[in-house]
Amino acid sequence: VQLQASGGGLVQPGGSLRLSCGASGRTFSSDSMGWFRQAPGKERDFVGFISWSGTTYYADSVRGRFTISRDDAKNTVYLQMNSLKPEDTAVYYCAVRPSGRYYAPSSYEYWGQGTQVTVSS
Repeated sequence: VQLQASGGGLVQPGGSLRLSCGASGRTFSSDSMGWFRQAPGKERDFVGFISWSGTTYYADSVRGRFTISRDDAKNTVYLQMNSLKPEDTAVYYCAVRPSGRYYAPSSYEYWGQGTQVTVSS
């Protein structure tokens, strides 16, 4: 089982990016998924969560700017990021949440390789 986040890159402040989280080896249509990010020298922080039924929760810092969606037919979860700020710069990760608090990294498994997002002019 492997998750792979992709779609990162360099973008100017105010710009947009869409990250994708694809899975191989398992179907995640019945799972809840989360996005986290980690900046250099900092802890891994919760970004957003989507349940198997489509319910979403977001960190206060991204609410209203980021949107999580899922396409179970493609076994993929997306993170649409708009109005990006320099403080959004980090490596972004996706993972599966079997149970536990949706905002806690310890509740997640199958962490994939992250994708770098850099917001800079």
